[in-house]
Amino acid sequence: MRALVLEEDKKLVYREDYPMPVAPDERPAALVKVAACGICGSDIPRGFGGKAYFYPLVMGHEFSGVVEEPVVGGRFKKGDRVAVFPLIPKNVDTDPANQTGNYAQSREYDYYGSRRDGAFADYLRIPEWNLFPVPEHVDLLHASMTEPAAVALHAVRKLRVPAGSDAVVFGAGPIGNMTAQWLRIHGCSRIFIVDIEPRKLALAEQMGFVPVDAREVDPKAAILDATQGAGVQCSIEACGLPVTFLQAVQVAGMFGEVVFMGNIAGEFKIGEKDFSEILRKELTIHGTWNSKITPVGTDDWSTVLKYLDRELDVAPLITDKLPLAEGPAIFEDLVNRTNYHNKVIFDLLGG
Repeated sequence: MRALVLEEDKKLVYREDYPMPVAPDERPAALVKVAACGICGSDIPRGFGGKAYFYPLVMGHEFSGVVEEPVVGGRFKKGDRVAVFPLIPKNVDTDPANQTGNYAQSREYDYYGSRRDGAFADYLRIPEWNLFPVPEHVDLLHASMTEPAAVALHAVRKLRVPAGSDAVVFGAGPIGNMTAQWLRIHGCSRIFIVDIEPRKLALAEQMGFVPVDAREVDPKAAILDATQGAGVQCSIEACGLPVTFLQAVQVAGMFGEVVFMGNIAGEFKIGEKDFSEILRKELTIHGTWNSKITPVGTDDWSTVLKYLDRELDVAPLITDKLPLAEGPAIFEDLVNRTNYHNKVIFDLLGG
């Protein structure tokens, strides 16, 4: 089958003779034909920064597909469209995190695209437990963004969002934009988005958000000025930079809440004055990680698929839809930042 194979660090090769996949464990697994798979920001250091667990590796964990060979007697039939939760918990009967449905907190787990081969390939064997049906109203290519959309929703659900409140998201990329959309869906009336990329900020403004260009203004001063010094009720850091972690705290108002979402690059330090403000304003600071697939029906993934291609609009975020064969070239472009890209998705059914 076709696959993008990371043979070693910084060596990504397109192949058409990669072996067909095997099931991750003893549970019955459906054979799923991958329809679309997005490139995640984490794929860059994994493939081109020595962060892979092993080689050769097929990356890709944001994906949708079509059931090719269903599990006998299972919930899905051949041809069903599915989105795939990429985490496979281990020790389900003994790990307390698994017993409470907090699978991303489990001590041991497998993961498509990082700890095992992922979806930059034609096929995967996937336990039914990991499959979510894609509703008829959802474009199958857009369904490949269920995973990052669920990560964004999981972060917003950490907050108590007062209707009509102000909020800010640091980072205007796909995750940041979807986070802003979830804040609006949850009732925020004015949402600032901070970034340094003018095209992402322009898109955010077109979608009804308030852009703050950190190249031209101090985000803290701009947001405090726009809120008459009150600050925002909800502040989410989705960049992973020490400076934006600090700014996310600085712009939070009295009894405000802050969510640290970005994978930090560098060392986060906070001075005496800013730390004192956390105490005096009685701020609540949350960490967030991955997403949840429980309780069934109201979980992050089911909720994303209800809202996708309706109130949650991911189509404007997609700048590139490419065949898998163009994988090495697009990764080189992303690593070197040669051209502008927002969300890049491999369309495996279309090419």
